[in-house]
Amino acid sequence: MRGVGETTDIVEKEMYTFVDKGGRSMTLRPEWTAPVVRAVLEHNLLAGGPQRLYYIGPFFRYERPQAGRYRQANQFGVECLGFAGPEADVEVMQLAHELLKSFRIPGVVLNVNSIGDDNDRPAYREALLTHFRPHRDALSEDSARRLERNPMRILDSKAPQDRELIASAPTFLELLSKGSRAHFDRVCELLTAINIGYTIDPRLVRGFDYYTRTVFQFDSDALGAQSTVCGGGRYDGLIHSLGGPPTAAVGFGLGLERFLMTLDKAGLTGAAEREGIALIALGERAQKYLFPVAAALRSVAEGNSNVPIFADYAEGKIAAQFKRADRVMARAAVIAGDDEVAAGTVVVRDLVARTQATVGPFVGPQPAAHEIVKWYGTLLPAGDRISEAM
Repeated sequence: MRGVGETTDIVEKEMYTFVDKGGRSMTLRPEWTAPVVRAVLEHNLLAGGPQRLYYIGPFFRYERPQAGRYRQANQFGVECLGFAGPEADVEVMQLAHELLKSFRIPGVVLNVNSIGDDNDRPAYREALLTHFRPHRDALSEDSARRLERNPMRILDSKAPQDRELIASAPTFLELLSKGSRAHFDRVCELLTAINIGYTIDPRLVRGFDYYTRTVFQFDSDALGAQSTVCGGGRYDGLIHSLGGPPTAAVGFGLGLERFLMTLDKAGLTGAAEREGIALIALGERAQKYLFPVAAALRSVAEGNSNVPIFADYAEGKIAAQFKRADRVMARAAVIAGDDEVAAGTVVVRDLVARTQATVGPFVGPQPAAHEIVKWYGTLLPAGDRISEAM
């Protein structure tokens, strides 16, 4: 597969390739970086200068399902295109670091390595061949097959019979060119400068052939052997290999299913928080009364994602409407019946504490909305209060 690398497991074993009803050979997307690059080239985005992009969506692997891995899975990732300096490597790693830190995932370790560039590869290939060839018969079937085609792929083997030979193999760090060594040293300096701890893992490689120089992954012990939460690295040659101009690039990908499983194992997937206001009208007059109030609430709360407004236009008893408010996880309810319409008031109910009060009377829906939002703000933690911004 162009760009990804024909000798990777993804291409040799894990791609979904089939013939459709029209006799065409079809392949489902096995990863996201190369498709993002193709989209960038198709729409000529690089003409506008360097790009910082993100993506989220499904990919497909024909592999044996295991913990956190599915044949159809979803991935979130970022790509930083057009920046050759080590600062971009560290910026991308910091994004991943801050994301994982925000979820308080325990036992997270950042592992980094350098796998050089095209100028470094020939010498390292020869060093690996010299090391592995005398032990060809001791290698696993996959590693023996990879030996002459791409010996670097052996380093990613999980086969037990390969582990001892991999442990004694020469590392890329021993053979880096002056430029690649300077780049990697600067990456480490910058990580230290912004207080991100890391471990240099000289055996770390990535599963695609397009990676160059810096590679990294964040591991957590929450899932046992399947420990990688997200990973990435630099891929300076990919854009050119797919028909674009020579362009430096670096990024990372995070499998969402694996990530959610990690949160679950770590006990970090507590119940979803309630947010927003549900309007409950008891009768036709109340529906007409609350409709402009709902519109005014949306206007007052515009731009504040903590105040979604749920207006229920279906008729029903109050118990049924409360159930619908629970279903959308509303934090509060605004209730009106004939008495409230006559008085120009509403009943506001805290759906967590199950307390309520009457607010009003109001002169028009806009003042009502301001008073309701002010009351709603008293339900929120001090750091999330919104009434002053309204």
